[in-house]
Amino acid sequence: MAKPTPRKDQSAKNGNKNGHNNGNGRPRVTELPKITTTTDTREILAHAAKEARRDDYFIVDVDAHVTETAFWPDVIDRMESDVYKQMARAFKERGGAPGLLNTSPGMLYQDVFGRIPHQQRLGEDAPGGRTHKQVTLVQRAMNSLGIDYMVVFPTPMLVLGMHPQVEVEVVVGNAFNKWLTEEVLPQEPRMKAMLYLPFNHPEACVKAVEMYADNPSVIGFSVTSTRFRAVNHDSYMPLYSAIQATGKPLAFHSGFHWGDQSMQQCNRFISMHAISFVYYNIIHMTNWIINGMPERFPKLKVIWIESGLAWIPFLMQRLDSEYMMRSSEAPLLKRRPSDYMREMYYSSQPLERSNLELTEATFKAMKANTQLLFASDWPHWDFDLPSSITTLPFLDEQAKRNILGLNAARLFNLEVPKHKLIKAKPKPASVREPVTA
Repeated sequence: MAKPTPRKDQSAKNGNKNGHNNGNGRPRVTELPKITTTTDTREILAHAAKEARRDDYFIVDVDAHVTETAFWPDVIDRMESDVYKQMARAFKERGGAPGLLNTSPGMLYQDVFGRIPHQQRLGEDAPGGRTHKQVTLVQRAMNSLGIDYMVVFPTPMLVLGMHPQVEVEVVVGNAFNKWLTEEVLPQEPRMKAMLYLPFNHPEACVKAVEMYADNPSVIGFSVTSTRFRAVNHDSYMPLYSAIQATGKPLAFHSGFHWGDQSMQQCNRFISMHAISFVYYNIIHMTNWIINGMPERFPKLKVIWIESGLAWIPFLMQRLDSEYMMRSSEAPLLKRRPSDYMREMYYSSQPLERSNLELTEATFKAMKANTQLLFASDWPHWDFDLPSSITTLPFLDEQAKRNILGLNAARLFNLEVPKHKLIKAKPKPASVREPVTA
């Protein structure tokens, strides 16, 4: 086979000093524009969707985020209590902090002190008019990533479960739900939500489920895991029954909280961040299973979000080992804990890929082909692209399609375009290392 002829640089040939050649026969190095908080999402994600478009993947991103504090006055306007509404507005006089939230602005280390700008803020220009700016930002991300549906969650409110005032979680959570369902979701049918449940107040949670059960944009309900509440407490049984009756899933979305005394032992953000997201979901999962929630609510589908996957086989083996020695303490269980875990759903991000043999073993242990759901976590600093799944060398083509979107379509009852339903033909496994961005 003849070798292809190298393409000559015409600008250099024509004497253009601004061409790609430095005059010495070597390619000229061009510095790329610096990414800042005002860089367009479409530029940051310019190369992200190549595989998705080429292979017609149906992709559901089950965990992305809106920045509710960027539109905090609109959220405040929907607070049911005039007292709390006034209190929240009063914070404007203190420098514009998001009133009533329990976030710690001085402890926001995720952007590595300005090195990852899109984590800090999406301050890009967006055209005015009828389309809400948050909708425009989500649409840009969806189109750039090749996403068919994107499920959105709040951001600073992920730690609202640690608020010392239970009533504040109720007021803020309900106002956020109203803002999302009234202002944002109606403008883009591809955007979906698993609505915020003010879990520290069980009765308020039931009211939220009843209010939004029939909303087509609401495909489930979520609990932010960062809190000190036993999910097996009797006060939550009416809530689980109500969610089960809707046929929609319940998600536990994890997070971090450096204020937790157990986390205060960590002197670096990286240490706390690595453990914290897993820590809360391990506790809730253990209480959920050992107290027999899967037997009490057998039709309730449960998802565990943003804890990665490495903890799953650990907890499976750990709980099985204990259960085989002390099964009398879990009288409602009819099977091993790991059997129940394999029937639950998990989001993929942040997908641990430093040891692919362990990653493959994890996929097998949790039945990833049917139980794993792709998540990007955009626009957070550690977001994953769809290529985090498509470049895994141990997955066949059908498994990739299941994880990227078909599992989610089955779980959430989402419509899949016919041309993306075609069963994939097996392809040789890729030898490339999986990438994040």
